[in-house]
Amino acid sequence: MANFSVRTPHAEYLTHVERGLIERAAEFLPKSASRVFVVTTRDVWKHQGARLERGLQGIEFEPLFLPGGEDRKRLAPIEELACEMVEHGGDRSSIVVAFGGGIVTDMGGFLAAIFMRGIPVVQIPTTLLAQVDAAVGGKTGVNLVNGKNLIGSFHQPAAVLVDPAAVETLPEREYRAGLYEVIKHGVIASEPLFRMMAERREAVLARRAAEVDEMIRESIRIKAEVVSADERESGRRRILNFGHTFGHALEAETRYKQFLHGEAVAWGMRAAVHLAEDLGILSGADSKEIRSVVAAYGPIPPLEDVSADSIQQRLLADKKTVHGNIHFVLPRRVGEVEVRSGVGSSAVTSAIVEALC
Repeated sequence: MANFSVRTPHAEYLTHVERGLIERAAEFLPKSASRVFVVTTRDVWKHQGARLERGLQGIEFEPLFLPGGEDRKRLAPIEELACEMVEHGGDRSSIVVAFGGGIVTDMGGFLAAIFMRGIPVVQIPTTLLAQVDAAVGGKTGVNLVNGKNLIGSFHQPAAVLVDPAAVETLPEREYRAGLYEVIKHGVIASEPLFRMMAERREAVLARRAAEVDEMIRESIRIKAEVVSADERESGRRRILNFGHTFGHALEAETRYKQFLHGEAVAWGMRAAVHLAEDLGILSGADSKEIRSVVAAYGPIPPLEDVSADSIQQRLLADKKTVHGNIHFVLPRRVGEVEVRSGVGSSAVTSAIVEALC
């Protein structure tokens, strides 16, 4: 088993990575929990529920089902689940197990953060995207029509259990969406990871265990180190937003219905690379290579009825925009990025137009 420690001023926990870990989930639950609530979706439960039932054998738990879908990542389902928890005897000694993809880890974590003013959550991510990104770091929340994750809180989990075998049941599109987050980690902090994604594409797409395990471990190592250094995104943690500023704008503009999150991030990375090149931060050769690797794991849905002006307006509503000043994470080279603000609107528009082509 590989273990990655996250240490912040508010919490300390481990992210465990091992095949078969779902069947051992009970070992990692706090012994003091009086009630266990498993937050999931019916689709996840259909494909992975039997494994978690084996992992929680001997423990009484209540499954709570979210509707699923980025467009339904809203406050109303959180309230409904909180009412169910009360009806089933939930109190301050209860625990939430968030069992699913990035939407479930965000919403399950947020439910735990606000129920009875905060109860523990154990994250068990079942998609690649959630394993390498969403489940680690304590970011929780839901969307507004105006933008992505505009309501939420930082609520660090008690533990994160990552079972790489879970990705074997993912639909192809969902798996590829997670691969874009892996590429992101390579660009921001690990040239070896980026090279693996560039050179071992066939093995990665075939979900060969060696490559899957390697990219998950390396991505989590990066995420754990960054979160430990900057829990609440006041500095270094901003680098994790490479591709996300543009990507979140695209998701909001298309009402969260056209793109999976990872696909929007892929487009966002493309726009950020164009912007970095246009500003003279990134060489043309590096720009071409990054865009080529992102494209190699495509395709992403076509960009129809999306304008540069509408994306630019959405950027102003991003939660990381302060006093109208948008912060962009831009690559200097593979493995190194910088956070740049005060970028002129014409340069941003040009980058969006290039990425839309």
